[in-house]
Parts: sequence; C-alpha cells; structure tokens
Amino acid sequence: MTFGEKAVGLSFNPSGDDTVSKIKSLYAQIIDIAHDARNNPVASSEQKRLHSIAITEAQGAQMWAVKAATWQE
Repeated sequence: MTFGEKAVGLSFNPSGDDTVSKIKSLYAQIIDIAHDARNNPVASSEQKRLHSIAITEAQGAQMWAVKAATWQE
C-alpha cells in the first residue's frame, strides 16, 4: 500500500460501499502527491511543513466526506 492508502485506511470499508472506496482512493492519491513533494530533497523546510499540513487536512476532509456519504437519517 502507498503512504496515502495507509493514511486514509483504504482497506477499511466494512460495508463495502463503492462511494466510500472511491472517496478514499481519490484522497489517497492527493496525499501521495503531497507526501512525494514533502520528501523531495530540494523542498524547503517551509514547503515540507505545508505539505504535512495538506496531508493532515486531506485526511480530515476524507473522513468528513465518508461521513457524509454514509449518513443515514
């Protein structure tokens, strides 16, 4: 699994919901992009910090998106 797939818990989808899988997969891709950029040796410390924040915020957004997709009245 990639860093992003681990970060979003891609394999955790007890209901097998296709929308949840799609949301997690797309956020995993975003997180992988930020993770790769953060690990770029020419990235400044500020760029690394900003990429780390982006990863954290993407994880939060992914969780809210899954919550919205699985919300039941």
